Amino acid sequence: MARIRLTNTKTRTKEDFAAIDPRNVRMYVCGPTVYDRAHLGNARPVVVFDTLYRLLRHVYGAGHVTYVRNFTDVDDKINARAARDGRDISAITDETIAWYHEDMAALGALRPDHEPRATAHIPQMIALCETLIARGHAYAAEGHVLFRVRSYPGYGALSGRSVDDMIAGARVEVAPYKEDPMDFVLWKPSTQAQPGWPSPWGRGRPGWHIECSAMARELLGDTFDIHGGGIDLQFPHHENEIAQSCCAHPEGDFARFWMHNEMLQVEGKKMSKSLGNFFTVRDLLDQGVPGEVIRMVFMGTHYTRPMDWTEKKRAEAEATLRSWRDLVAGHTPGAPDAEVVAALSDDLNTAGAIARLHQLARTDPPALLASARMMGLLAEGLGDWAQAPDVDLSALEGRLLAARRTAMETKDFTEVDRLKSALTDAGVEVRMSRNGVELVAGPGFDPAVLDELS
Repeated sequence: MARIRLTNTKTRTKEDFAAIDPRNVRMYVCGPTVYDRAHLGNARPVVVFDTLYRLLRHVYGAGHVTYVRNFTDVDDKINARAARDGRDISAITDETIAWYHEDMAALGALRPDHEPRATAHIPQMIALCETLIARGHAYAAEGHVLFRVRSYPGYGALSGRSVDDMIAGARVEVAPYKEDPMDFVLWKPSTQAQPGWPSPWGRGRPGWHIECSAMARELLGDTFDIHGGGIDLQFPHHENEIAQSCCAHPEGDFARFWMHNEMLQVEGKKMSKSLGNFFTVRDLLDQGVPGEVIRMVFMGTHYTRPMDWTEKKRAEAEATLRSWRDLVAGHTPGAPDAEVVAALSDDLNTAGAIARLHQLARTDPPALLASARMMGLLAEGLGDWAQAPDVDLSALEGRLLAARRTAMETKDFTEVDRLKSALTDAGVEVRMSRNGVELVAGPGFDPAVLDELS
C-alpha cells in the first residue's frame, strides 16, 4: 500500500495518513451555496479533493472510500436571489445544483458518494442545538440559539489565533442578545417571507456553521478521516464546526486531518467583478475552453499555494493534452505508473505527477493513459474537443503550393507568408515539405477567419 502524506492544517505539518478504518476511509468537503453559477475559484477545491478521492480509491479500493460534499440550500443569499427574480427558492436551488453537476462533470470530477442538502437535515441541526444548550455550550435568546465561544478552550487552534485577537482583528456582529461578541448563531428566527421550520425556539432556520457539523455526523460519525475546503473557510466556518461538534460530542475527534486549498488569481490579480476578470466555469466552457484543460491548469500548482490562471497556462495545457490524446489513441490503458502514484501520495504533488506523465509520453503510452485517467485526465468522455474537424482544405493546399512555386521563382514570399498566417489564425496546421503542402484543421478550427482568403 502506498504511503500517503498530507499537510494537516490542524498541526501545520505534513503527516503520514493512516485511515481510522481502512475499510471505510471517510472524507467531508464543504460544498457550494446554491444560488448562482460556480465561478472559477469555486472549482479549485472540487478538482483538489476529487484528485484526493481518486488517490484514496486507488490505494484503499473504490468500495472503501466515502466522500461527502454538501449543498447549502438555505441561506440569505438564496433568499435574496429568490426575492429579486420572483421565483420559488426550491426552483433556484434545484436549477443551480443541476448547473453545478454539469459544470463539475465537465472538469472530470467524480460525483461524491453523498451530496446532502442542508434542508434535508433540519431535525439533526435542531438536535445538535439542544445538545449544546444542555451541555452549557449554547444558549437561547430572542428566538436565536448562540454558541458560547469561550466555553470551548480549544477555539482558535485551527486558525492559530486567540479569541481576543480575533475580536480585535475581525468584524463580528454585535447584537444585544449576545453574551459575548464572538458568540455565533446556531439558529435564527425567520419571518413569514423567509424559509423556516418549527423549533423549540420558534419558527426559524439554521445558521450556516451548524449545517456541516450535523450532516458530517449523520453520514460519517463522530470521528472521520479528512475534512477539506478552501482556505477562506478556515475561519470562521471550520473553526466553528470544530467547536460545536467537539462540544456536543466530546467522545469523538470530529476530523483527524484538515486540508485547505489556497485561493485563485487571474493573470496575477485577485478575481473580481470590478477588475473585469471574474468568470464562471460555464463562461470558460462556453468560450471553448475544454473542462480537462481547466483541470490540467489547476494541477500545475500545488493546492497549498495560490494558483494563477493565465492564458499562457491554458494554451500550454491544451497543447499538451492534445498531444497526449493523439499519442494514446488506439492504446489500452495499462496500470497506473508507480511514480505517478508516489507523487500524488506526497501531499498531492500534482505538478510532480504531471512531470512524470511527460516522461511516460515518451516511453509508455499505456501507462500514460492509465495514470492520466487516475488523475481525471484523458477520460473517454472528455476528449471530443481534441478531435480535428473533417474539413476539405484541398483547394487552399493547391493555392498555397502555387504561391510557393511562384515565390521560389520571384524570391518574394509575401503571399506565402500571408496565406500561412491566415491559415494559422484559423486553427489550421500548415505542413510544408519538399513533397508538397498539407493542411490539417485543428480542434479549434474557425472557418470564418478564412473568409478573407476567398
